[in-house]
This record gives sequence, structure tokens and C-alpha cells, in this order.
Amino acid sequence: MKLKIKDMDIATGGILVGILNKKDARKFDFHPIDRIKVKKGKKTETVILDIAESRKAVPPGRIGLFEEVLDSINAKDGDNIEIIPARRPISIDCIKKKLDGKKLTKEEIEQIVWDIVHNKLNDIELTYFVAACHSHKMDMQETTWLTKAMAFQGDNLKLKKYPIMDKHCVGGVAGNRTTMIVVPIIAAAGLTIPKTSSRSITSPAGTADTVEVLTNVCLDIKKMKKTVEKTNGCLVWGGSLNLAPADDKIIRVERPMNIDAKSQLLASVLAKKASVSATHVLVDIPIGKGSKMTNKNHALHLKKEFEEISHKLGMKIKVVITDGSQPIGNGIGPALEARDVIYILKRDNKRPLDLEKKSLMLAGIMLEMSGKIKKGNGFKKAKDILESGMAYKKFIEIIKAQGGKEPKKIKIGKFRHDFSVKRNFRIKHINNRTISRIARVAGAPDDKGAGIYLYKHVGDGVKKGEKIFTIYAHNKIELEFAKQALEKLEKILIY
Repeated sequence: MKLKIKDMDIATGGILVGILNKKDARKFDFHPIDRIKVKKGKKTETVILDIAESRKAVPPGRIGLFEEVLDSINAKDGDNIEIIPARRPISIDCIKKKLDGKKLTKEEIEQIVWDIVHNKLNDIELTYFVAACHSHKMDMQETTWLTKAMAFQGDNLKLKKYPIMDKHCVGGVAGNRTTMIVVPIIAAAGLTIPKTSSRSITSPAGTADTVEVLTNVCLDIKKMKKTVEKTNGCLVWGGSLNLAPADDKIIRVERPMNIDAKSQLLASVLAKKASVSATHVLVDIPIGKGSKMTNKNHALHLKKEFEEISHKLGMKIKVVITDGSQPIGNGIGPALEARDVIYILKRDNKRPLDLEKKSLMLAGIMLEMSGKIKKGNGFKKAKDILESGMAYKKFIEIIKAQGGKEPKKIKIGKFRHDFSVKRNFRIKHINNRTISRIARVAGAPDDKGAGIYLYKHVGDGVKKGEKIFTIYAHNKIELEFAKQALEKLEKILIY
């Protein structure tokens, strides 16, 4: 069947979609979510079908195509194409097998990942895969196959360097912006660290959101490589690259149900590291009440699994279990966290010492892992690099290489609310999840200057009328929402 293209001027962000008028769909017995192949010359693509109910949307004799399809087959509005029925992806049978609780083979896992990367699975089918892995956990062999398949389906960053350092934090702690301090320390020491980071999913800021306050984080692989070769490091958003692209698609369907299957967590972290050719990786697992990981035994089990899979990948790894029982640093939200980082790098008296200490500890471990610094001397070397100003100089070098400028003044939300206490007491707990939720209600991370600035931490004494934190927002409405959230959550937030 030959049809004329109608450019829908819509992008899905990944899924390949075509739209037929209901008369044409009925004529050829096509139904919503069927798959069809669209062919233009030698280029063919499989798309998922939607049905238009009116001529206005898509008239008979035409097929509406979304931007991803047009780009894939190099087509434009008005071009003639041929459509034919398409078989369903092979991986659907593999997903059903996992839903039945059976072990997948290496080839089946590779097929699933290939279909994910090439947009052959719709969101429903991909969600079934995520749910299957959540209900019937992958064993170590399956998880290793999944990691390798995810790592090598997409681009790989190739660098003629050794060692290549990298780090990851499992997350769940408000603030905790260690990466932006560790990367320039490691790079200033002459080591290579091509750091890709994520944006926020449920937190007030991801590392990429915070770095974006200061510079461009959306680099392609060529620009990323150029930056690393020039400066020894980078701080880029992984979502702008085609590194382990299956990971981002899986995360997108995990988010609504807050599903975080352990096999996919392990594969997600290590596939990203393998895709940038990392040889030495540090993984930080914070534990504590209110963080993502609350049980030490679970953290130790996860540590063991990270180590086992890394060994199979030929990657040297060090896993540290750290205190995640309260926010780390003072700022919570992109601009406030970026300001904390600058305070530390510039040795400002307002710098948060807890964030500095943890960053130096992590950087010290990485320096020792590299083999360039003797065991036991890493922390001192990291501190020397920080205090000498070398880390700040390297940070600015990276920021400029990515298209930014040296920061003069970081803009914070103009509307604010101070939270003061009505009695004297000593702080025993600050709930990570609750304070993050209030910061998000205030507008973070979309509004870069929104969030919370902490003046006190666990163990500090507070006098009646003294401020514990300030909420920042860009407008009165969001500030009012944040104040309302604070009223509801105050009893479980700080005590």
C-alpha cells in the first residue's frame, strides 16, 4: 500500500509512531498499537500505529509520521512511501519467558536490549520487562549479560589513557554534591575522569541539573571526548549522549511506579561506566533512615554484587558504605548546591565542611585506587590539591571547555521563607525524603534557584526563634505551596 506522508510536527522523544486515517486502517485491518513497516527507497523503519478519527488529523491516503520516523527514513512532508504489516518483535516472547519466572539466555537478553535501543518495544511491552525483572529477579549471570548488552548497544567513548577513573552514588541523600568536587581533584592530579551524570528523577537536583547552573551539560560524544582530552575530565549529562541508551529508556518506565529492580540498578550503573571505558570505579552507597538504602545488610549484599559483576567486566571497583542519615551540605536544589561547591573549591568560610570532608574522602580513595598515590596518603593528597587552588582552577577549565564562564554570582530564588523553632532543642534527625519533597514543591529542580538552605545539621543545638533553614522559590505561588507542604510535614521533617 502506497501513501503520502503528512509531517505531524510532533516528537515523542524516542518511540516511532505513525498515524493512519480510520478508513485506511479498517480497509487493511490495522488496529491501534499494531506495528507496520514504512519504506522509502532503501530505508525501512518499523512504527507503532495510532488511528486518526477525522480527516483533519490525517486524511485517507496519507500517513502521519512523527519526527523520529521522518529522521530515520530521511523523509519529509508529501513524500510517497510504502507500508506493509510488520511482525512483532522477537523479544516479546523473551519478556513473556521472564514473566513466567524463567532464566533468560545471553542471546535473549541481547535481543531485548537491541529492541529497546531501536525503539521496537512500546512502553507497555517495556514496562512488562521491567516488572518481570522486579518480580523474578535476574541472577548474577543474567545481570552480567544485561550489563554488557546495555554497555555496548550505543556509542562508546574510547580514550588512549590508563587508568580511566569514574564514580557513582546510589543516591537518596539530599545535597551530597560530591561529584563536582571529586572530578576536578582527580583531573588536577593528572588522572582521567570522563564523568557522565543524571538529572533528577525524584530529588531536588541531580548532578547534571547542578552543573547546568554553571555551564552546558548537553555535549555530544565528540565534544565530550575533546573536553576530556583537553582537561582530563568532564561533567556532562548522560541523557544527551548515546552511551548505554537502553538505560535511559528503562529508567523512563520505572519512574511512575518507582520500581528499581536490583538487576537493572547494577546494570544501569556499570553499563554507563563500561561505555566510557572506565577501568577503576568507586561506588558510594549511603545508608540511613530516610535515604534510599536503609538497611546495612542490604547495602553489604549490593556491595558484593557490584564487586562480582565488575570483576566479570574486567573493571576494578571499590564500594564504600557511607552515612546517608541526613542531608550533606547546606544547599538543596541546583543553584544552592552549585554555590556550596564553589564555596568549597574557592575555600570560602561559608563552605559546608561535611560535604568537603566526604568529597576529600572519596577523592582520596580514588587517588589510591589509581596506584599513583600510596595507600593511606590519598586523603592528604586530595586535600593538598583542594587547598592549593588547583582543584578550583581545574574546575573552571572544565566549565569553560563545556561552554560556560567562571561564575561571578549564582542567582537564588527571590522569594524566601525562614523556618524557625519555637523551643530550645538538639536536632536528632533530618528526614532526607521529606526535605527533598518540600524543595521540589518550591520549584526545584526545574527552577534552578529554588530549594532549601540548611543552617543546622543533626547534633546541632537550636535556640528558640533561631533559623534552621530557608526555603527559596522564584514566585509567591510556589513558595506558598512549599509553606503548606512544610506545615503538613514539619513533625516528621526535623526532630
